[in-house]
Amino acid sequence: MPPSTRARALGPCTAFVLLLAGCGADPSPSSAVPTAEPPAEAPTLTVETVLDGLDRPWDVAVAPDGTLLLDERSGGFTAVRPDGSVQPVRADLDDLFARGETGLMGLVLAPDFADSRRFFSCQGVQEAGGAEVQVIAWTVDEDWTTATRVADPLLGGIPVNRESGRHGGCRLRFDPTGALLVGTGDNAVGSNPQDLTSLAGKVLRVDPATGAPAAGNPFADAADPATRLVLSYGHRNVQGIAVHPATGEVYTAEQGTERDDEVNRSVPGGDYGYDPDGDDGGYDESVPMTDLERPDVVDAVWSSGDPTIAVSGLGVLTGEAWGSYDGLLVAGVQKDTGLLALRLAEDGTVQEQFRVPELEDTFGRLRSPQAGEDGVLYVTTDNGDGEDRILRVTPG
Repeated sequence: MPPSTRARALGPCTAFVLLLAGCGADPSPSSAVPTAEPPAEAPTLTVETVLDGLDRPWDVAVAPDGTLLLDERSGGFTAVRPDGSVQPVRADLDDLFARGETGLMGLVLAPDFADSRRFFSCQGVQEAGGAEVQVIAWTVDEDWTTATRVADPLLGGIPVNRESGRHGGCRLRFDPTGALLVGTGDNAVGSNPQDLTSLAGKVLRVDPATGAPAAGNPFADAADPATRLVLSYGHRNVQGIAVHPATGEVYTAEQGTERDDEVNRSVPGGDYGYDPDGDDGGYDESVPMTDLERPDVVDAVWSSGDPTIAVSGLGVLTGEAWGSYDGLLVAGVQKDTGLLALRLAEDGTVQEQFRVPELEDTFGRLRSPQAGEDGVLYVTTDNGDGEDRILRVTPG
């Protein structure tokens, strides 16, 4: 399926456990940290459109040669070359299941992409036996013209809501050990988040070469093969994953009910407390995103409270070019549109939160912030109907 023809360029335990869990007590929610104005010394940001005419670009990746690879939820990969030229990347997406919130979603390049030319997508797939979400590995030629499936799938069996596509997840990122992290949605099925034999409502951690459980996974000795893939559970709809380049800590973003959106710090084996399994077997969305009465539940680093703002992708601003923004965790916001910035303490708690003024209520729904080279942030919008774009944000 080709990308939108309107798209055009507009301008140029173990070390693993310690690394993810960090030190000190579990972080507490940020309800006591009010939303403030940006710091007085905040840099002025320049926002440019790299590409427009897109239809819900879900993710963007920056290759070592400066090429941007992006995907659109309805299907299609596109490459934006360093000289600003744009070309579709041919790929077999005939089996794509694109319905509601599900379609062609998470995208990430392999850490050794310069040599392997391998990248990964997380997408709905329609097969003879029905639909599911799969992680697929691809290689792309050096001219960025054709992508070829090389592991089809690398990981399958992730449930999808076949009726509506609701809560399909699905973010991909690499952790500092080289394992592939997969954030999944619960498909609006109440039993999924707490069911360790289901891959829905989880963060999974897999070997990117084989799709098998990555070494050091917290449930590696479990009897059920699905459980061995699980890094954490009790999630509603994991839409964002960010790995802090300075600390190695992993953070996830979840879109919530009317009660809360959340940003969480990843703890191997952690229960993040979402349990919407109603007494009648239905999907009870009145329950807390994090049920603090559950034993050993991991509390959120940040929570929106009511009203919710629909957080999506996560990124980290790092480097001297960002000035006082260096080290910020940023999240796309889809309801009260803009970019949320969180300043975290060493223990992962939120010290400060504010909205980035240059992106506030200007470009509509923001899906995915993704850092490029020092002093560059790429952001995808999520408005639909061919009205979306890739933004390039730089400090002035």
